[in-house]
Amino acid sequence: MSAYLERRGEIETYFDRTAADAWARLTSDAPVGRVRASVRAGRDRMRDTLLSWLPGDLRGRRVLDAGCGTGALAVEAARRGAEVLAIDLSPTLVDLARERMPRFDSGGSIEFRAGDMLDPALGRFDHVVGMDSLIHYEPADAVGVLAELAARTRHSVVFTFAPSNPALQLMKAVGKLFPRGNRSPSIVPVAEQRLYRLIDAHPRLLDWDVRRSQRVSGGFYTSQALELVRP
Repeated sequence: MSAYLERRGEIETYFDRTAADAWARLTSDAPVGRVRASVRAGRDRMRDTLLSWLPGDLRGRRVLDAGCGTGALAVEAARRGAEVLAIDLSPTLVDLARERMPRFDSGGSIEFRAGDMLDPALGRFDHVVGMDSLIHYEPADAVGVLAELAARTRHSVVFTFAPSNPALQLMKAVGKLFPRGNRSPSIVPVAEQRLYRLIDAHPRLLDWDVRRSQRVSGGFYTSQALELVRP
């Protein structure tokens, strides 16, 4: 996992230092430019997709929000009654998530934590959600992360990947995913069928099946959701 650890450090630096203010604005309702507005809209649609794949009633379920950012998905899961552990590499974004957390009376709870989603001390979960938290890793490394998470998960792992397509490759080439001053670490696109083969071949994912897949694309946001379940 040396490649994962190296890349993790780059991602932590970007989200905690270089672009923390930009991401705080992106994940708020503050006015933004055309590029970020399309990213915001795409992320909202993707969040709704991932949440729709979780049970409507999450009371008694423990959920890991892996790469929680400013906490929007964690809040919605907690509103359904889940016990959510929301973790992100960026202490700055985690602090902002704590500040933004609304009050809710559903029996759910959220523990926000800065750290590594693969920390075994986090314990076991019923469901794991990773929204756009694996898209900066090479496919084999991302599948290795999935295997580590799945080993501590009872029911489902839902996550996103960057589907390989000409539009995404072009945006990556010309550097338009974000304005130049706040450009994120490069996204690593992967062909859907290649990802399936990597999942099928991983020895720690042999007892997991792909159930659903859904692409969300619009403007400067393209991402694809995938659901892994224990049969």
